[in-house]
Amino acid sequence: MQRPPPEDFLLKETKPHLGGGKVSGDKLTSTYDLVEQMQYLYVRVVKAKDLPAKDVTGSCDPYTEVKLGNYKGTTRHFDKKSNPEWNQVFAFSKDRIQASILEVTVKDKDVVKDDFIGRVLFDLNEIPKRVPPDSPLAPQWYRLEDRKGDKAKGELMLAVWMGTQADEAFPEAWHSDAATVSGTDALANIRSKVYLSPKLWYLRVNIIEAQDLQPSDKGRYPEVFVKAALGNQTLRTRISQSRTINPMWNEDLMFVAAEPFEEPLTLSVEDRVAPNKEESLGKCAIPLQMVDRRLDQKPVNTKWYNIEKYIVIMEGEKKKEIKFSSKIHMRICLEGGYHVLDESTHYSSDLRPTAKQLWKSSIGVLELGILNAQGLMPMKTKDGKGTTDAYCVAKYGQKWVRTRTIIDSFAPRWNEQYTWEVFDPCTVITIGVFDNCHLHGGDKPGGAKDSKIGKVRIRLSTLETDRVYTHSYPLLVLHPNGVKKMGEIHLAVRFTCSSLLNMMHMYSLPLLPKMHYIHPLTVSQLDNLRHQATQIVSMRLSRAEPPLRKEIVEYMLDVGSHMWSMRRSKANFFRIMGVLGGLIAVGKWFDQICNWKNPITTVLIHILFIILVMYPELILPTIFLYLFLIGVWYYRWRPRHPPHMDTRLSHADSAHPDELDEEFDTFPTTRPSDIVRMRYDRLRSIAGRIQTVVGDLATQGERLQSLLSWRDPRATALFVIFCLVAAIVLYVTPFQIVALFTGIYVLRHPRFRHKLPSVPLNFFRRLPARTDCML
Repeated sequence: MQRPPPEDFLLKETKPHLGGGKVSGDKLTSTYDLVEQMQYLYVRVVKAKDLPAKDVTGSCDPYTEVKLGNYKGTTRHFDKKSNPEWNQVFAFSKDRIQASILEVTVKDKDVVKDDFIGRVLFDLNEIPKRVPPDSPLAPQWYRLEDRKGDKAKGELMLAVWMGTQADEAFPEAWHSDAATVSGTDALANIRSKVYLSPKLWYLRVNIIEAQDLQPSDKGRYPEVFVKAALGNQTLRTRISQSRTINPMWNEDLMFVAAEPFEEPLTLSVEDRVAPNKEESLGKCAIPLQMVDRRLDQKPVNTKWYNIEKYIVIMEGEKKKEIKFSSKIHMRICLEGGYHVLDESTHYSSDLRPTAKQLWKSSIGVLELGILNAQGLMPMKTKDGKGTTDAYCVAKYGQKWVRTRTIIDSFAPRWNEQYTWEVFDPCTVITIGVFDNCHLHGGDKPGGAKDSKIGKVRIRLSTLETDRVYTHSYPLLVLHPNGVKKMGEIHLAVRFTCSSLLNMMHMYSLPLLPKMHYIHPLTVSQLDNLRHQATQIVSMRLSRAEPPLRKEIVEYMLDVGSHMWSMRRSKANFFRIMGVLGGLIAVGKWFDQICNWKNPITTVLIHILFIILVMYPELILPTIFLYLFLIGVWYYRWRPRHPPHMDTRLSHADSAHPDELDEEFDTFPTTRPSDIVRMRYDRLRSIAGRIQTVVGDLATQGERLQSLLSWRDPRATALFVIFCLVAAIVLYVTPFQIVALFTGIYVLRHPRFRHKLPSVPLNFFRRLPARTDCML
């Protein structure tokens, strides 16, 4: 019997004050937001005019300093400009204000000591409050004063107000939390940002044949293949079986391409003249902007492309280059009917096809409030003491969001809210917490990486609509020495449905776009394409400003989840045993019936058995009615909390040190012996596939269990209603008719069969499994 996980690793429900109100039951007493209100003093420094000259040259290099107590922020300075325009915003957290006077000073930048030009003072008690969505506060001109309070030359345009984090000035403001950070790049690196994944396409290259190839050795049969490259992706066909100058292949190659298309598709026809030696017979480059786009299964037209080869001919002592063109016959298209997988199918946040024309309307809105974190571990050392500069990243669909970085805090308060459109309820949002290692002087020569603190996954179908979930999630990370709790993150989540009918209809649709079923890709193709997609996404997001770095994107997308792990394999095995445990319990119960352990129950079973034998038409309605009653009975014990990382389910807290050493070993292994390395890597590769199959079997069993568990309240409601209707219909319909129609349907002619999965199968594939809770 497994012991329960430690209390520290469990989910905790909380009752925060959201939007200035508080949660009462499942409803908000205020319709403000899903975050706690944070009060800020905002100062917008717009521009100055008529500033006096301070330098010997008669010029002025002005900048503005905004000071409140111990916090001080400065604008950039301008060289030799008496009418500068800054348009910068400063935000001071009200919780940290320890002064009653705000001082805005204009200074002249100098080599030794900056000169004082003038200042404006504000009493905090007289600063107006602004509550969004009020109109922005208009800035106004203020006459500068000297240190004695007398009028000085020059004016400064300012706007000063008290507001909250919902203010439109909040994202781009300089924050007092970042008072220790200097440099424009570092300041940009701590602000909250929204990123969009690049639009990904599958590129299908159907290589049919080539004509008029010119191998250098005319006396041998050429062994010709085609090598295709797109960016860092390179694939090749098999060697043509027709050993002539007109070879044929009719082979498909699949690539991942991202908009905007920056690189062309490059094709090279190669002749294998000797082992490990190839000769190029011609090349061509095809811009992807010129490639046809396909939205369905209809084939696109084939085209002949010129492949060019330059031949050098010696004429006496002169060299002459002759361009010779062969042709290659291909069918190339960008597939818009597929969904390009860049996430594990177990944790997908988006299942729409690439082509926007095929998208259906949204079914609701997901709102996420990232409130705060508690008890974070020190992730690095600064000035001899441990510190953490934490920020959050959330990913759902194509939209990534990043909160601002809270400097040097083990209990950061973000209170930022984000919204996503939802197109499918059977999707997962991922929230990760990281430590910012790029605040002081940008990137280190050694390549500093942002450390992962932990992540949370929430499946939308496990949430009740219009309910506000406020929980504190443990941040768990697996280290070589075992599982470790890195702290807790406090979230508020609400899934709002715009059309209940449309959402219920989603449970009858295929999980993926229909092209995945009409022209399915192989498992190895999907694995390779997913790897390429994650590399493209991480590369594009790392080029954003500020960058969302590669280690963050790969951690959020679970790039290494396919690697072999003894711990994961054991966890999947025990998941299967947990599913089979129900069948074993039924077997034990039936054995007790046969052995008259409880005579009353045995007598009742005998009576039920005789009735069903005498009236076989009652068998099916009785089964469905029984399932309906079980579903209703279990409604009282339905899960009240969203799922979270389960250390017990993942066997993370009971893993042997040697197993963890194997899991964190590099691939290939670092073992010294070449033989051991070869055998070890082969074992890990094979066992990784077995692990995936075992996990998939466990997933199917857990989906069966979730039919009546109310983990997905809408799916269970649909199934319970179906059981009731089926019980009634089967009760009034003669059993012989039901059996006849069922048999005829099962044995129907292939003409009446469709390639798309049936409605029951689509419904089953959308049921939640416990993969969401796996570490």
